[in-house]
Parts: sequence; C-alpha cells; structure tokens
Amino acid sequence: MSQKIQKNDGHVSPFERIKRVNDAGNEFWSSRDFAGVLDYTDYRNFEQVIGKARMACFNSGQRVEDHFVDITEMIEIGKGGQRKISVTLLSRYACYLVVQNADPAKEIVALGQSYFAVQTRRQELGDQAIENERRLLLRGELRRHNVQLADAAKDAGVIQPVDYAIFQNHGYMGLYGGLTAEGIHQHKGLKKGQQILDHMGSTELAANLFRATQTEEKIRRENIKGKDQANRAHHEVGVKVRKTIKELGGTMPESIPAVSSIKRLEAREKKRLK
Repeated sequence: MSQKIQKNDGHVSPFERIKRVNDAGNEFWSSRDFAGVLDYTDYRNFEQVIGKARMACFNSGQRVEDHFVDITEMIEIGKGGQRKISVTLLSRYACYLVVQNADPAKEIVALGQSYFAVQTRRQELGDQAIENERRLLLRGELRRHNVQLADAAKDAGVIQPVDYAIFQNHGYMGLYGGLTAEGIHQHKGLKKGQQILDHMGSTELAANLFRATQTEEKIRRENIKGKDQANRAHHEVGVKVRKTIKELGGTMPESIPAVSSIKRLEAREKKRLK
C-alpha cells in the first residue's frame, strides 16, 4: 500500500505530523508511530492499549475492521538485514479510542485526548452535514419517482387508493422481508402520524429509490397489465433489491434505525434558500 507521511510545520500537533495519507486520499496513523509519540518504549504494552481500543470500538457499534487494519512491514536491522514487524493502521476514530485507553499519567496522552476529541467531533459534524445533504436529495428524488411509479401502476390497472396501498405494500414486503408499511412503522418504533420515508437515512432511502425506479421501468418495459401482475412485479423487484443488499453484506433495511424527521432539514434548507 502506497502511503506518505503528511508534511507539516513545527507549529502543529505531533499527531498531525505522523499522519499518513494513502493514494485514495484517506488519512490514517501507524500504530508504531503512534506508540512513539505517546512515549510507549515497549510496543507490547501499546498493543494492550490497542486491544482495549478495539473492544471500545466494537461496543460502540462500529465495524472494527473499518478503523483497525493489521498489516506486516519490513524494517532494516543493520548490515542490510530486514525483519518483519506487525503494525496496525488506525483511523482518526481509532486514534481517539487509543488515547482514551492509554496511560493518563502521560502528559502527551492528555494532549492526545483533547486533540482527537476535538478532531473527531469536527469529523462527525462534517459527516452529518454530508448525510443531511444526501437525505434531502434522495427524499426529493423518491417523491418524484413515487409519482412516476403511481402513474405506471395506474396504467397497469391500479386505480383506486386502496389498490395502490396494496401495490405499495407488495414492494415493501419484498424489500423488508415481509413487513408492510404498517409493519415497518411499528418495527421502527415510529409514532402515530410519522411517515416512514421521513425517518429514513440515506442508505435506506437509496434502497427504496432503487425499488421504485426499477418497478416503474419493469411495469412499462414489460407492459404489465392487471392489479395482481403489478403487485407481483413490485414484490419481485423488492425481493431482488433485498437480495442484492444481502450479497453485498449490507444491513437489511428493517434493521436500520429510524432517524429524526427530514422535515426539520427541509424547513432549514428552505429558510437558507430564502
């Protein structure tokens, strides 16, 4: 893996000086460099700290492999010889967990706790802003494509509101492992009057957008006619989207927690654009 140490001047944090960036532009830290900055002369002691940090990562619900990557590096040992050493590549969040579990008596550890707490919070705020933008975009697209899906269903013979509700439930049941819209509402712990689409994060919205667009295309492409055939097509597409998520190792949509209503984000965005 190609990597380079970030170049910085002497006025920045020692943790920034040892930061590395890979070819994809992703930042990370070498556990060997990190141990040196934290003044751990015996790396075996630092490995115990990393072990505690891994457990803290697991307990926080994060994927450990996303933040701790074990590799082997070769180092020079004199007279042209080389030796293999184990190294753990750490994300910024992993570094935060490491300093939280390091020896608090070390002054540099206290500095690291303060530094990574601030930096991690900044990253969280940045990530949340990106998620908010994705939610707004996908929710808008889903509204538009639901209208197009309704038109396609109407052309197929799904005319009455009660029939369209049944048609929609077939799509949900395919994607959500048998759950209807009401079942999803209850499963997610939503209150009366709360709409399930308004409480979906970007990942879940994207899955439903794919369901809607592919069902519309299937109905029109195959010139499907009749309520039963339209319901069957919607269910089939939902099942296939669910299968794809499973094959990719994704989280099933019914297992994704509900998030705060997107209406607040939409109101804030509308106010900003005025």
